[in-house]
Amino acid sequence: MALDRGIVGVEQGPWTRTWSSDDALIYALGVGAGQLDPTKELAFTTEYAHGVTQRVLPTYAIALGQFGGPPLKLGDVDYTQLLHAEQTLTVHRPLPVAGTIELRRVITDVYDKGKGALVVTETTGSDPADGQPLFATRSSVFIRGEGGFGGDRGPSVDFAVPDRAPDATLRFPTALNQALIYRLSGDRNPLHADPAFAAAGGFERPILHGLATYGITVRLLLGEFADGDPDQLATVDGRFTKPVLPGEELVVSAWRDGDSVLFRTANGAGDIVLDRGRLGLTG
Repeated sequence: MALDRGIVGVEQGPWTRTWSSDDALIYALGVGAGQLDPTKELAFTTEYAHGVTQRVLPTYAIALGQFGGPPLKLGDVDYTQLLHAEQTLTVHRPLPVAGTIELRRVITDVYDKGKGALVVTETTGSDPADGQPLFATRSSVFIRGEGGFGGDRGPSVDFAVPDRAPDATLRFPTALNQALIYRLSGDRNPLHADPAFAAAGGFERPILHGLATYGITVRLLLGEFADGDPDQLATVDGRFTKPVLPGEELVVSAWRDGDSVLFRTANGAGDIVLDRGRLGLTG
């Protein structure tokens, strides 16, 4: 088996994705909206609450962009050895509650990390009516056993949180069925539902989607630093460092830095699971 390193520069698309109000609600439930108190976050969890207008969590753009389209062609690789490594989202315009987007995707880089290869993909979503961009997202996946081919290791980015106590510490206990809910938004990777597939990848049981941890983290940060207003999100990025098991607690440590929030997410034992986080706000 081998990763096809000739995939760099290969473009896919355009294709379209259409979503409904129900799809947006299901995504919100998948990243824990209303889970601790069903009377709150109603803008994301219901379409008819009195005095509340339904809105969309901005990280739903990632699910729309990365799932439901043509398969990502990586060559003859063992998908039990593939892990989500990094994720970035740039929001140009808020997503509507329901609609259609036009999507394009390109593999920009394949880096040699020694024990594995890092494949970087960029996806853009635009409004098919006027061609204006709605969002761009960049995703990196690490494929164990595919490194050592003598390629570029890729750029190194400096990151450090301020040398002070966090401005906020946010806690969220994930549900035992969190992955089963989140997968309904498009990521049907059996690693998150099938015990046999998870065992083949070296896990004791199915793990939570990295993008579920990502979405939960962003939702908590918007609630803390933007009064829950999804339209204030401009950018967000982070690096996945350790798998999360459904049922584990997530602990987000956050530092305000001007119009940005630096963050790290750990599990209840203190192990960092999402690192190098930076959330940019519109002001």
